Amino acid sequence: MSDLSIFSAFLVGLAGSVHCIGMCGGVISAFSFATPPNANKQLYSLAYNLGRILTYAFLGAITGYLGSIVSSSLVTDVPVLRYVSIAFLFLLAFYISGIWRLLSHLEAAGKIIWKRIQPLSKKFLPAKTPFHAIAYGAIWGFLPCGLIYSALTWSLASGSATQGALLMFSFGLGTLPSLLIISFGLQSLLPYFQHPISRYLIAASIFLSGLILLFQEFGVTV
Repeated sequence: MSDLSIFSAFLVGLAGSVHCIGMCGGVISAFSFATPPNANKQLYSLAYNLGRILTYAFLGAITGYLGSIVSSSLVTDVPVLRYVSIAFLFLLAFYISGIWRLLSHLEAAGKIIWKRIQPLSKKFLPAKTPFHAIAYGAIWGFLPCGLIYSALTWSLASGSATQGALLMFSFGLGTLPSLLIISFGLQSLLPYFQHPISRYLIAASIFLSGLILLFQEFGVTV
Protein backbone atom coordinates (compact mmCIF):
# COMPACT_ATOMS: atom_id res chain seq x y z
CA MET A 1 0.00 0.00 0.00
CA SER A 2 1.46 3.36 -0.98
CA ASP A 3 1.54 6.55 1.04
CA LEU A 4 -0.72 7.98 -1.67
CA SER A 5 -3.42 5.44 -0.80
CA ILE A 6 -3.26 6.42 2.86
CA PHE A 7 -3.38 10.11 1.99
CA SER A 8 -6.27 9.45 -0.43
CA ALA A 9 -8.20 7.79 2.39
CA PHE A 10 -7.57 10.88 4.51
CA LEU A 11 -8.86 13.13 1.71
CA VAL A 12 -12.00 11.02 1.27
CA GLY A 13 -12.67 11.35 5.00
CA LEU A 14 -12.03 15.08 4.84
CA ALA A 15 -14.20 15.54 1.75
CA GLY A 16 -17.02 13.48 3.17
CA SER A 17 -16.87 15.13 6.57
CA VAL A 18 -19.76 17.41 5.59
CA HIS A 19 -21.83 14.23 5.77
CA CYS A 20 -20.35 13.48 9.21
CA ILE A 21 -21.77 16.75 10.49
CA GLY A 22 -25.25 15.60 9.62
CA MET A 23 -24.78 12.09 10.98
CA CYS A 24 -22.70 12.70 14.10
CA GLY A 25 -23.04 16.41 14.85
CA GLY A 26 -26.08 15.92 17.04
CA VAL A 27 -24.39 13.08 18.91
CA ILE A 28 -21.35 15.22 19.72
CA SER A 29 -23.47 18.18 20.77
CA ALA A 30 -25.48 15.94 23.11
CA PHE A 31 -22.31 14.31 24.42
CA SER A 32 -20.93 17.69 25.51
CA PHE A 33 -23.82 17.96 27.96
CA ALA A 34 -23.00 14.52 29.40
CA THR A 35 -19.49 15.45 30.53
CA PRO A 36 -18.63 16.73 34.04
CA PRO A 37 -19.47 20.44 34.44
CA ASN A 38 -15.90 21.51 35.15
CA ALA A 39 -14.25 19.12 32.70
CA ASN A 40 -12.11 20.12 29.75
CA LYS A 41 -14.68 19.81 26.96
CA GLN A 42 -12.01 19.77 24.26
CA LEU A 43 -10.17 16.88 25.93
CA TYR A 44 -13.37 14.86 26.21
CA SER A 45 -14.21 15.61 22.60
CA LEU A 46 -10.80 14.41 21.45
CA ALA A 47 -11.22 11.27 23.55
CA TYR A 48 -14.63 10.59 22.00
CA ASN A 49 -13.22 10.99 18.50
CA LEU A 50 -10.23 8.80 19.33
CA GLY A 51 -12.60 6.01 20.31
CA ARG A 52 -14.57 6.49 17.09
CA ILE A 53 -11.45 6.40 14.92
CA LEU A 54 -10.09 3.33 16.73
CA THR A 55 -13.32 1.54 15.85
CA TYR A 56 -12.83 2.47 12.21
CA ALA A 57 -9.30 1.02 12.37
CA PHE A 58 -10.64 -2.15 14.00
CA LEU A 59 -13.25 -2.56 11.26
CA GLY A 60 -10.56 -1.85 8.66
CA ALA A 61 -8.38 -4.61 10.10
CA ILE A 62 -11.26 -7.09 9.89
CA THR A 63 -12.22 -6.18 6.33
CA GLY A 64 -8.56 -6.09 5.26
CA TYR A 65 -8.06 -9.59 6.63
CA LEU A 66 -11.23 -10.88 4.94
CA GLY A 67 -10.16 -9.21 1.71
CA SER A 68 -6.79 -10.99 1.81
CA ILE A 69 -8.59 -14.33 2.15
CA VAL A 70 -10.91 -13.54 -0.75
CA SER A 71 -8.05 -12.34 -2.95
CA SER A 72 -6.02 -15.48 -2.35
CA SER A 73 -9.01 -17.67 -3.26
CA LEU A 74 -9.82 -15.90 -6.53
CA VAL A 75 -8.68 -17.74 -9.64
CA THR A 76 -8.33 -14.59 -11.74
CA ASP A 77 -5.75 -11.86 -12.17
CA VAL A 78 -8.48 -9.23 -12.38
CA PRO A 79 -8.28 -6.96 -9.28
CA VAL A 80 -11.95 -7.50 -8.44
CA LEU A 81 -11.82 -5.97 -4.97
CA ARG A 82 -10.08 -2.83 -6.21
CA TYR A 83 -12.79 -2.38 -8.83
CA VAL A 84 -15.39 -2.79 -6.09
CA SER A 85 -13.72 -0.10 -3.98
CA ILE A 86 -13.64 2.28 -6.97
CA ALA A 87 -17.31 1.58 -7.67
CA PHE A 88 -18.11 2.53 -4.08
CA LEU A 89 -16.31 5.84 -4.54
CA PHE A 90 -18.68 6.65 -7.39
CA LEU A 91 -21.66 5.56 -5.28
CA LEU A 92 -20.40 7.77 -2.44
CA ALA A 93 -20.18 10.75 -4.80
CA PHE A 94 -23.78 10.18 -5.91
CA TYR A 95 -24.83 9.69 -2.29
CA ILE A 96 -23.32 12.94 -0.99
CA SER A 97 -24.64 14.94 -3.96
CA GLY A 98 -28.11 13.50 -3.44
CA ILE A 99 -28.33 12.34 -7.06
CA TRP A 100 -28.60 8.66 -6.16
CA ARG A 101 -28.77 7.44 -2.56
CA LEU A 102 -28.19 3.73 -3.08
CA LEU A 103 -25.85 3.63 -0.09
CA SER A 104 -28.77 4.49 2.16
CA HIS A 105 -29.90 0.87 1.72
CA LEU A 106 -26.61 -0.26 3.25
CA GLU A 107 -27.20 2.10 6.15
CA ALA A 108 -30.63 0.55 6.64
CA ALA A 109 -29.06 -2.91 6.78
CA GLY A 110 -26.47 -1.68 9.29
CA LYS A 111 -29.19 -0.41 11.59
CA ILE A 112 -30.12 -4.00 12.40
CA ILE A 113 -26.75 -4.49 14.10
CA TRP A 114 -26.67 -0.93 15.44
CA LYS A 115 -29.87 -1.48 17.43
CA ARG A 116 -28.05 -4.16 19.43
CA ILE A 117 -24.84 -2.19 19.94
CA GLN A 118 -26.15 1.31 20.64
CA PRO A 119 -27.70 0.53 24.08
CA LEU A 120 -24.19 -0.30 25.35
CA SER A 121 -23.22 3.35 25.01
CA LYS A 122 -25.57 4.30 27.84
CA LYS A 123 -23.25 2.54 30.30
CA PHE A 124 -20.65 5.26 29.72
CA LEU A 125 -22.95 8.22 30.31
CA PRO A 126 -22.39 10.53 31.98
CA ALA A 127 -18.75 10.36 30.88
CA LYS A 128 -16.96 10.61 34.21
CA THR A 129 -13.46 10.30 32.73
CA PRO A 130 -11.86 10.63 29.29
CA PHE A 131 -11.71 6.82 29.19
CA HIS A 132 -15.49 6.76 29.37
CA ALA A 133 -15.48 9.16 26.42
CA ILE A 134 -13.18 6.85 24.44
CA ALA A 135 -15.45 3.87 25.12
CA TYR A 136 -18.51 5.92 24.19
CA GLY A 137 -16.89 7.03 20.94
CA ALA A 138 -15.80 3.47 20.15
CA ILE A 139 -19.41 2.32 20.30
CA TRP A 140 -20.65 5.20 18.18
CA GLY A 141 -18.02 4.27 15.61
CA PHE A 142 -20.40 1.48 14.60
CA LEU A 143 -23.10 3.99 13.61
CA PRO A 144 -24.45 2.97 10.17
CA CYS A 145 -22.98 5.33 7.60
CA GLY A 146 -22.61 5.07 3.85
CA LEU A 147 -19.37 7.06 4.02
CA ILE A 148 -17.80 4.50 6.36
CA TYR A 149 -19.04 1.56 4.33
CA SER A 150 -17.50 3.05 1.20
CA ALA A 151 -14.17 3.56 2.95
CA LEU A 152 -14.24 -0.03 4.21
CA THR A 153 -14.20 -1.30 0.63
CA TRP A 154 -10.73 0.26 0.35
CA SER A 155 -9.68 -1.83 3.34
CA LEU A 156 -11.24 -4.87 1.72
CA ALA A 157 -8.97 -4.35 -1.29
CA SER A 158 -5.90 -3.37 0.74
CA GLY A 159 -4.46 -6.88 1.04
CA SER A 160 -3.98 -7.28 4.78
CA ALA A 161 -5.38 -6.49 8.21
CA THR A 162 -2.56 -4.03 8.94
CA GLN A 163 -3.05 -2.09 5.74
CA GLY A 164 -6.81 -2.09 6.18
CA ALA A 165 -6.45 -0.68 9.69
CA LEU A 166 -4.05 2.05 8.50
CA LEU A 167 -6.41 3.09 5.72
CA MET A 168 -9.40 3.38 8.03
CA PHE A 169 -7.37 5.17 10.70
CA SER A 170 -6.29 7.71 8.07
CA PHE A 171 -9.88 8.00 6.87
CA GLY A 172 -11.01 8.64 10.44
CA LEU A 173 -8.45 11.41 10.85
CA GLY A 174 -9.92 13.01 7.74
CA THR A 175 -13.36 13.14 9.33
CA LEU A 176 -11.97 14.80 12.46
CA PRO A 177 -11.78 18.53 11.53
CA SER A 178 -15.47 19.07 10.82
CA LEU A 179 -16.54 17.29 14.00
CA LEU A 180 -14.08 19.26 16.09
CA ILE A 181 -15.65 22.42 14.71
CA ILE A 182 -18.84 21.45 16.50
CA SER A 183 -17.04 20.30 19.65
CA PHE A 184 -15.05 23.52 19.94
CA GLY A 185 -18.09 25.74 19.53
CA LEU A 186 -17.35 27.01 16.03
CA GLN A 187 -20.87 26.41 14.72
CA SER A 188 -20.70 29.67 12.78
CA LEU A 189 -18.58 27.78 10.22
CA LEU A 190 -21.15 25.05 9.69
CA PRO A 191 -23.19 26.85 6.99
CA TYR A 192 -20.10 26.82 4.77
CA PHE A 193 -19.84 23.05 5.13
CA GLN A 194 -23.56 22.47 4.66
CA HIS A 195 -24.09 24.75 1.67
CA PRO A 196 -25.33 22.84 -1.43
CA ILE A 197 -22.41 24.13 -3.47
CA SER A 198 -19.99 22.67 -0.92
CA ARG A 199 -21.80 19.35 -1.10
CA TYR A 200 -21.61 19.25 -4.90
CA LEU A 201 -17.93 20.21 -4.91
CA ILE A 202 -17.16 17.47 -2.41
CA ALA A 203 -19.13 14.93 -4.45
CA ALA A 204 -17.31 16.02 -7.61
CA SER A 205 -13.90 15.65 -5.94
CA ILE A 206 -14.73 12.12 -4.78
CA PHE A 207 -16.06 11.21 -8.24
CA LEU A 208 -12.86 12.57 -9.78
CA SER A 209 -10.78 10.48 -7.35
CA GLY A 210 -12.68 7.41 -8.51
CA LEU A 211 -11.97 8.25 -12.15
CA ILE A 212 -8.25 8.73 -11.48
CA LEU A 213 -8.01 5.38 -9.70
CA LEU A 214 -9.96 3.70 -12.52
CA PHE A 215 -7.64 5.15 -15.16
CA GLN A 216 -4.64 3.97 -13.15
CA GLU A 217 -6.00 0.43 -13.12
CA PHE A 218 -5.93 0.50 -16.94
CA GLY A 219 -2.42 1.95 -16.97
CA VAL A 220 -3.45 5.46 -17.96
CA THR A 221 -1.31 8.12 -16.31
CA VAL A 222 -3.33 11.06 -15.01
